Amino acid sequence: MDIRKMIQGMFVMTMLLGLVAADTGAEQITAGLCGLYNLVQSVLAVVVFVLIVVAAVVYAGGQIMGAETRARASVWATSMIVGALIGVLIYIILPIVLGAMMPEGTDLTVCTS
Repeated sequence: MDIRKMIQGMFVMTMLLGLVAADTGAEQITAGLCGLYNLVQSVLAVVVFVLIVVAAVVYAGGQIMGAETRARASVWATSMIVGALIGVLIYIILPIVLGAMMPEGTDLTVCTS
C-alpha cells in the first residue's frame, strides 16, 4: 500500500475524530477555562501586591547600603515593579481572551459561581 494514501487516511480519521470530540467537549472546555480564570483572578492580585511591597522594601533597604548595593537594589526594585505592571495587564486582558475562547452561548459569568 502506498504510504501517501496511509497518511491521507490517518489525516481524515483524525479530522473526523476531532469533529466528534469537539461536539461533546464544550462542558469540559468551559470548566477548564473557568478554572483558569478563577485561579488567575484569585492568585494574580495577591502576587501583584506582594511584588509591589517587596520592591518597596528592597529599594528602601538599598538606600541605606553602599553605592553598588544601592544601584543593584534600585534595578531589582524596578524589575519587580515592571513585573507587577505586567501582572496587572494580564489581570485586565485575561477575561477578554478567555471570553473569546469560551464555547458559543457561554461567557465568563458562569465562572463566578
